[in-house]
Amino acid sequence: MGSNDAIHGAAGTARVSDRPGAVHRVHPSGQYSTPAGRPGKPPGKGDAVASFPLTKPAPAAATARPAVLDLLADGNWHSGVSLGATLGLSRAAIWKQVRGLRTLGLTVNAERGRGYRLDQSLNLLSAAKILSGLEPATRQALDSLDVLRVTASTNQCLTVRPAPPAGRLWAVVAEYQTGGRGRRGRRWLSPLGHGVCLSVSWAFEVAPRDLPSLSLAAGVAVSLALADRGVDGVQLKWPNDVMAGGGKVGGILVEVAGEPGGPLRAVIGIGLNVRPVPGIAATLRDEGGNSTAVGLDELHSEGCLERNALVAALLNALHSSLRNFTHGGGDPFLETWRRSDYLAGRPVVVTSGKDVLRGIARGIADDGSLLVETADRIVPVVAGDVTLRMPA
Repeated sequence: MGSNDAIHGAAGTARVSDRPGAVHRVHPSGQYSTPAGRPGKPPGKGDAVASFPLTKPAPAAATARPAVLDLLADGNWHSGVSLGATLGLSRAAIWKQVRGLRTLGLTVNAERGRGYRLDQSLNLLSAAKILSGLEPATRQALDSLDVLRVTASTNQCLTVRPAPPAGRLWAVVAEYQTGGRGRRGRRWLSPLGHGVCLSVSWAFEVAPRDLPSLSLAAGVAVSLALADRGVDGVQLKWPNDVMAGGGKVGGILVEVAGEPGGPLRAVIGIGLNVRPVPGIAATLRDEGGNSTAVGLDELHSEGCLERNALVAALLNALHSSLRNFTHGGGDPFLETWRRSDYLAGRPVVVTSGKDVLRGIARGIADDGSLLVETADRIVPVVAGDVTLRMPA
């Protein structure tokens, strides 16, 4: 599908585009934020990567798909001469694009007499493939789908836009993200094409009950989508981490803006690791010294999780969850979340600014707060950084 193609359906005209975009594990450090009435900060001039456009409209030449990547994605050798002839580019221009791909975390092998080859083939994100996996209700509600190669932040792409009409879904998915951070400002490493970075925008005409529980509802949606795609054993770590296989596979960031009673606009960002990255797992450790880098491919029954189908499953689950949350608040999601609770019954340390709380996690309250049992009481926690407390 080309750039800015329009898809006509029961919902009218949906704006669908394949454009250069980005990947990150969407910042999982805060439970949610409510910057009432404050739009997101526009991306700065330094956000551009490899001359791909970010959130603002780009010239037609810039929105073209990065052609060298499309050809190298098959994992085969391609000579510089053949690439240049196919794409109408000089060998110098080909080399420039190859260098750009390397800055995005891809390993591009170069060998005299053979040309260039990615060390692994890539199944690139495609708007057409994502749309083909949507359920009818999701497809009808989806007004906008942007498939990007590189961007500063998929959440930012949506927070700088106005809110969608109530009941309508806007979505941005990207291959690589330059501005994403994890907890405590840590950078989450994921080369282009190795993960999923998805953000959706949804408007509430009236503030729903238990608004802080929206991140829990999003977590339930992610776990259901992963189960739908054959990934079992997914757990949710309060407030917004996705765990499986003994480590973290992703995170969620919910940003809410608007009036306290409504209308409100929520942007939900989801970042997932799909393909494990050799050499990175050994550098990411939790408090106990265990590797925290887990790819969903390692947990999938067939050893390969098709990313376009995963994005479609996420959109289906998010749309269903957002509709239910609009009418019922957080109640419909509590029991499912509790069954997936990663922290329940485990010793934890909760850090919020200079305050530190130690105790045993005892699940979540009906309002979505974390319950921590100390020596003399049960303390509800509404925000903070939670880690497992390792034995001395």
